Amino acid sequence: MPGTVGTVTNRPQLRVTHAPVNIAGIPWENVQALRRKGVDARLVVFERGKLHHEADWSLDRHGPLPQRLAQQLAAFAKLAPRTDVFHFYFGLTLIPKSIQFPLLRVLRKKSVFHYLGSDIRGKSRTELAHGERAGAEIVGSYDAQRWVPHAHVVPPGLDLRPFTPVPPSDNPRPLVVHAPSNREKKGTADVIAALAQLPVELDVVEGVPHEEARARYARADVVVDQLRAGWHGVFALESMALGKPVLSYLKPDVVEKSAAGYGIRIPIVPVTAETLADAIRPLVASPARRRELGAASRAYVEQVHDIDRVADRLLDIYRSL
Repeated sequence: MPGTVGTVTNRPQLRVTHAPVNIAGIPWENVQALRRKGVDARLVVFERGKLHHEADWSLDRHGPLPQRLAQQLAAFAKLAPRTDVFHFYFGLTLIPKSIQFPLLRVLRKKSVFHYLGSDIRGKSRTELAHGERAGAEIVGSYDAQRWVPHAHVVPPGLDLRPFTPVPPSDNPRPLVVHAPSNREKKGTADVIAALAQLPVELDVVEGVPHEEARARYARADVVVDQLRAGWHGVFALESMALGKPVLSYLKPDVVEKSAAGYGIRIPIVPVTAETLADAIRPLVASPARRRELGAASRAYVEQVHDIDRVADRLLDIYRSL
């Protein structure tokens, strides 16, 4: 585990442990941004993910369930003395919830539950009642807030420094990129069917390391995110940070709530499976329109999803506990 990160302030250094997964790289980005702000932050995971392997400490659990639980308990015992706030992701805790929360209370430690999408989508409040045992709950969009109405909305953040915008090309046969984490959930079959009607090239990015995936996003002239969920994911944000026009299924009411909440309207072109082909035709015909939307995309992520702004929001939540 790394040493602490120094701070120039005279206040006691806030110590935060993020755990126990690194879904979509969001926890790791949060930890890095918090460190830049003088927080002693770390990410501890059960195992390193295949696509997002970053973590300060991986427990690398092994053996039967009792042995894995013993490893988790040992990790919590080591982390508790050096942690003020435990920031849990994806509805998971370091040790079983039945003992995690009583121990946190006894030790006077604060906690946050940070939901990332599929961990809450479609679930009842009874199924999500465990989250109320934390000091605060966080969701990543105004769409997700309907499952946890009292949760703080903290959009996923991006470190924009590695994302140098690459404006779409003038290619008369533009390259369309689609990167499904799950083909059924993203509507990939409908994406392929719609694009087969158009003079475009299609690159479906699946199962490759994040660095390679991002390089392929950078070559895109147009990006199609998803046709099912009703709001965009991190893939869309990374594409927007690269200055790409993005099409995705967006629920109209969430578009309005987000515009009011963030103070800026999202520039993603809203589509359905039935309208995708017609919506993409103007972008195929006009490289200028592709570049115009791409520039608006970059401006949007700078205002809403810059990781340093997101870290400030997390700090406000920690201080409110």
